Amino acid sequence: MKSERKTAIVTGALFIIATVASIVGNNFTGPLLSASDYLTKISVNANSILVGALLTLIAAATSAGIAIALYPVLIKYNKGLALGAVGFRLIEAVFYIVGALCKVSVLVVSQQFINAGNQNVATFQIIGKLLLATSDLAGFCFGVIAFCLGAAMYYVIMYQARLIPRWLSGWGMIALVVMLIAVFITLFDGEPYSVSGNLIYLALPIALQEMVLAVWLIVKGFNPSAIAAESDRAGVD
Repeated sequence: MKSERKTAIVTGALFIIATVASIVGNNFTGPLLSASDYLTKISVNANSILVGALLTLIAAATSAGIAIALYPVLIKYNKGLALGAVGFRLIEAVFYIVGALCKVSVLVVSQQFINAGNQNVATFQIIGKLLLATSDLAGFCFGVIAFCLGAAMYYVIMYQARLIPRWLSGWGMIALVVMLIAVFITLFDGEPYSVSGNLIYLALPIALQEMVLAVWLIVKGFNPSAIAAESDRAGVD
């Protein structure tokens, strides 16, 4: 029982760290990357890009860590879904890392752009837009899809096993559907899904749910009755 309590606390802390790192990181880089003269602004705000990229890497690590931390508990209820959650959230982390590397690459391009003066302006702009498009697709589309699939798997287990209140896990599953809608709107209308866009409002339900879940896990942990019932069943088997 003590191990499950520690797992709940660690998982709750990881939820908070991942969300805060992602939001703060995007606040550092979003205004610069979305500016019309982003190559010029990025070159004189290099530290903001580097800090934002670092926070994205932290968000990637902690996002994967959530499923990894939950795995020892969830595997007792559904091995396949527990393993799938880890797999998809690791994929999510990889996409976030790709997005962070693209942002740093844009910084390099912007510095070369300034040094080149008026030469090859179009070339630098094309390269910059390509890197930004790759960053958007990796971090705000494919990474989020992997997140939704991975998170849905452990919410299904939590709902079925009653590890947390069903209203909380149900909220998570509904919020993930809303988040997926935001991603597919992005893919089909061609607009980057960023913190400055209107689609951020579709991300609020899952962001709020994860913070509520984080506090619940830290304060109350997993449902003792569900843990005890599984322990009794395992003992009988």
